[in-house]
Amino acid sequence: MREVLLTALGVGGATVIGALLGFLFRKPSHKFNDIILSFAAGVMLAAAVVGLILPSLEYGDGWLPLLITVAGIFCGALCLNLIDKLVPHLHKMTGIDQERHPGQTEALNKVLLFVIAIAIHNLPEGIAAGVSFGDGDVSRAITVAGGIALQNIPEGMVIIAPMLVAGMSRGRTFLIALATGLVEVIGTLIGYFAVSVSTAILPFALAFAGGTMLYVISDEMIPETHAHGNERSATYTLLLGFAVMLVFDFLLG
Repeated sequence: MREVLLTALGVGGATVIGALLGFLFRKPSHKFNDIILSFAAGVMLAAAVVGLILPSLEYGDGWLPLLITVAGIFCGALCLNLIDKLVPHLHKMTGIDQERHPGQTEALNKVLLFVIAIAIHNLPEGIAAGVSFGDGDVSRAITVAGGIALQNIPEGMVIIAPMLVAGMSRGRTFLIALATGLVEVIGTLIGYFAVSVSTAILPFALAFAGGTMLYVISDEMIPETHAHGNERSATYTLLLGFAVMLVFDFLLG
């Protein structure tokens, strides 16, 4: 149990470490923000495909895993789409007065939708880390958790700059980043205490999280990074983020 608690704190704490590193970049330029966001898109794309969607296909035989994965992807995308439509005032989380900063509302909503996708994808990642302790192989479980934690550091970094650029205070930005890490801690504990149940739902949960990330990448992040004349830099930075995550997955696989 002690190993599980330490793993949960380590996995969630990696996001916080990344967030603290993100604060080192003060008042980034628009071009820098587009590059960081593109790198995040590449990281998310690799995490969605390699870390979430492909593993969801490995559970079961025949056509059932494929159907579950496809259903999970579309359910995740539709869920985030509904959040975007039904919760039009996400900017209230930021503590910024809409009347005094009316032009920032849309940008804040996009940033927070991106952060929500990160938080949603952290839950099944945490469950996966917790489930890996179920077969009693602690070394394998720690390896899985280490890979997840390593991925969480750049994720923590890339969610900071967009929130600061959107006008959010540093304190509130850090609290939101901390909350995304806490989601992963909760997921790890859920996975450990309910291995049989979480193993059954894990394929759908992984695909669901992948769908939320693909939705945000396509609907929000890529259009945002290509809207200010930095398309070429954004494209290559996205590829760099994707490649970096592939390298991490290869080294830890």
